Amino acid sequence: MKKLKISVCVSFALIFGTFALIKSNSVTGQTGGSTLSIPTGVTATDNLYNDKVGIYWDTIRGATNYRIFRNTVNDPASATDVGVTIANSFFDFGAAPNQTFFYWVRAENGTSTSVFSSSEQGVRTNTAQQGPVAPLDPPPVPAGDPITAAKTYLGKTLFWDEQMSTSRTVSCGSCHFAANGGTDKRSVAAAASSFNPGSDGLINTPDDVRGSMGVPFTNADGTYVFTSPYGVNDQVTPRKTVSFVDAGYSPTLFWDGRATGQFRDPITNSVIINNGAALESQVLGPPTSTTEMGHSGRTWTDVATRIAGVKPLALSPSMPTALSTWINGRSYPDLFLEAFGTSDVTPARIAMAVATYERTLYSDQTPLDQANAGISALTAAEQRGRGIFTANGCALCHGGTLATDNVFHYDGVRPASEDTGRFQVTGNNQNIGEFRTPSLRNLEMRGSYFHNGQFTTLDQVVAFYNRGGDFNAPNKPAAVHPLGLNAQQQADLVTFLKRPFTDPRVAAEAPPFDRPALYIESNRVPQITGAGRAGSGASTPQIKAVAPPIVGNPNFVVSVSGALGNAQAVLVIDAADPGVGTSIPASGSLTRVVTNTQNTGAGNGWASVAVPIPDSAAVAGKTFFARWYVQDASAVNGFSVSQVAQFTVFGQPSAAAVFSVSGQVLTPDGRGLRNATVTLIDSQGLAHRATTSSFGFYSITDVTATGNSTMTVSSRLYRFATQSFSISGNLANINFVGLE
Repeated sequence: MKKLKISVCVSFALIFGTFALIKSNSVTGQTGGSTLSIPTGVTATDNLYNDKVGIYWDTIRGATNYRIFRNTVNDPASATDVGVTIANSFFDFGAAPNQTFFYWVRAENGTSTSVFSSSEQGVRTNTAQQGPVAPLDPPPVPAGDPITAAKTYLGKTLFWDEQMSTSRTVSCGSCHFAANGGTDKRSVAAAASSFNPGSDGLINTPDDVRGSMGVPFTNADGTYVFTSPYGVNDQVTPRKTVSFVDAGYSPTLFWDGRATGQFRDPITNSVIINNGAALESQVLGPPTSTTEMGHSGRTWTDVATRIAGVKPLALSPSMPTALSTWINGRSYPDLFLEAFGTSDVTPARIAMAVATYERTLYSDQTPLDQANAGISALTAAEQRGRGIFTANGCALCHGGTLATDNVFHYDGVRPASEDTGRFQVTGNNQNIGEFRTPSLRNLEMRGSYFHNGQFTTLDQVVAFYNRGGDFNAPNKPAAVHPLGLNAQQQADLVTFLKRPFTDPRVAAEAPPFDRPALYIESNRVPQITGAGRAGSGASTPQIKAVAPPIVGNPNFVVSVSGALGNAQAVLVIDAADPGVGTSIPASGSLTRVVTNTQNTGAGNGWASVAVPIPDSAAVAGKTFFARWYVQDASAVNGFSVSQVAQFTVFGQPSAAAVFSVSGQVLTPDGRGLRNATVTLIDSQGLAHRATTSSFGFYSITDVTATGNSTMTVSSRLYRFATQSFSISGNLANINFVGLE
């Protein structure tokens, strides 16, 4: 009887599976294996739209399309197929108003289908659109770069991966936070480190710009170059970041519109998309900019090579569960295979994936959208502010559903000659000082405003327009003129610009605006603590260490500034704090590097070195301490000392093979030498040490097998020649004989 029951169950399963495959009408595309996971994270909107119900879900690995079903009762067996999409969202325009529906999503590919998701209820209102403003539809999509669920998640991964920058400390997302209205949360009133000196090159003058911190001026090996006024610190962009939320609607991007709708391959310069691809074009700028993300001479080939060789989001301390589940430990070539059909990691594909992700980030659920849809009313103050906004010509530039005309204007924030803006693209004198009108959506959260971030509150912005701007030029529009608003009117206008334009999902960084945490936000960044020792001019050397101490990082850059110039400088990184001390430490368990400071004079010296973090289990999870020691006759004991940089190596080492090396240390006459120190420096730069036994024997284990290694012996009695060799297996009888 038991065997009969099993047989019946198996037969039923086979029949059901066959029926499911026959019923499926999946589109063709890359396959994802024989089985597909059940779609997760399914949500449907409740009374947020008057013309549709929005359904959203997580990207499922291996799925090439998703089929959406609905029913008036919670029964998937009798549900109606209402559509299929290659994205991970769907709008049901066929839903009857005021009728609650149950929705299910099924993942599909060319060979299989998933089980139905759990049900989710959704409903649209029966309200009418108020006035001339239409609902905000999704951004237009160029035919050459369709939105797919896999490409969206790949783009999200790339957008937030700090490994795309030379320094491994800056991602595209470093300057774009949803909770800050899609702009840089660092470009706020108190962020002195985010000031660019402006056209006069001087900090703390009226033309300063609140921009975005990028990277120090950097060499190809990651080491820093001292530049004025930043020194070896992060450079700052000459303009404030534009919001990435709703960026997909603009025909051109950047403040000056230099990113156009024609997208060209950055390697071949051939046209890939002829129009509608401003997002793809915009992506090509920051990764090779020496201010934002790149080193001097960096190319897009360098960027693609970096991405192909790193683990996706390896630096992030945490990421959204759905994104982590989709990545599932795979490499970037694996992710590109799913998104594009082959594993090639190319510059054009990187740009297309990031652009795809950005097109999914539009804010169509603001209180103003719902007021326009007749769903919920604005407050009395907000409505008064809206009237003032319309009556005083604000809508001439900030009208319509997007609250922007996407045109370039000079509004008199600063003299037009300080930053010529659109003129730099067109060469037309009529465009001097003009910048693209930003959307007012999610304006309240941005923290600073205009292309230079000059104002830090909306009260200041409204007061600026109320007085008709601060500067004039021939191309200043007539709409920018004194308005004569009283204090209450200005307050009401500010009220209108806040809550009504804020999408709650953007403010809360809720899907699709959720994101991975950044390395630079985490406690993985080296911490500068303790005290140092001053040298000439009472200046204490300043250590900087912000590069990620992840296993295998070949360029963990540590710099020093504020030291005596043209002096020997020693960087020591050890498992214990090397301390200030009376002498410069002779060794460091991770490294000891000797270099010279650049420049001359007290407090003017600087240097930087790139230290490899071994790809080894021997350092993973270990804490190290770094200090600089600079020879300086004016300092106590003849050298100044920096504070200490403390860091813990994180990440999982690769599965590189490790072996042992053993042998004997002998005196010149062939006797075993006891208490000699044998040091092996492996291919990752890690030092392994052993002390010889009574008969001169030693053994060193856990040596990385790749590349060349060197071995030395130190003894108070004899000198020994250095030996170099490549390790591809356990080595024995590596003997040393003392020199006479």
